[in-house]
Amino acid sequence: MAEEEKKFSKQLLGKIVVSKSAKRFGEVGDLVFETRSGELIHIVLVNPTPYTEKLELEKDKEGNILIPFSAVIAIGDYLVIAEEDIV
Repeated sequence: MAEEEKKFSKQLLGKIVVSKSAKRFGEVGDLVFETRSGELIHIVLVNPTPYTEKLELEKDKEGNILIPFSAVIAIGDYLVIAEEDIV
């Protein structure tokens, strides 16, 4: 990844999470990463939409919805995910 493409994790917090088909999922509340490698594992979703609640996605101990970071396809004004990679 080129230096200008790197993003700090705090820049992702609060971004709206949407699918490629523009379905809104919620907002980025936190990030889960592997401490040794720094690899991002999950996005912790806050303010999930009713649509997202119905999907029965993986949740953490506190009941927050987790989106695998591997499903992220673009980061800009929104965080775009490939819905087919999470359901």
